[in-house]
Amino acid sequence: MGFFSFLGRVLFASLFILSAWQMFTDFGTDGGPAAKELAPKLAVIQDFMSSKLGDRALKIDVRHFVAGSIVLKGLGGFLFVFGSSLGAYLLLYHLAYTTPLLYDFYNYNYDNPEFFALLREFLQSLALFGALIFFLGMKNSIPRKQLKKKTPKTKTV
Repeated sequence: MGFFSFLGRVLFASLFILSAWQMFTDFGTDGGPAAKELAPKLAVIQDFMSSKLGDRALKIDVRHFVAGSIVLKGLGGFLFVFGSSLGAYLLLYHLAYTTPLLYDFYNYNYDNPEFFALLREFLQSLALFGALIFFLGMKNSIPRKQLKKKTPKTKTV
């Protein structure tokens, strides 16, 4: 059972690790294709934050956002392979902040063909999120080995 558990974690984490590697190799000086895709979406968030907070709003650099995604995917995936809860939490954090931003199906009409493509990707990320929650729940529900207290033997006279 231990081998199949490890194999499952390797296959699951490979999605994140290989994605992080591809983003890293494409990063370049401008952040790569991921930054080009995220730039307009982050600009909308930046405008919203500026309208609510004014000059106090944080400036979001797309390259830093992509670099953070690379680190969370790579490190989280690597730690997850070895059964670390921290790795699962890093992957959860990555999915929580990128899924609604990348797969914004809610901005499209039902008639638009992009709606279904984005909805499918959104639901896939939601399924990955659920799998990570399941992993954490199972990891916390299995009791750890408890050391048995040795009872002192009574001496016979």
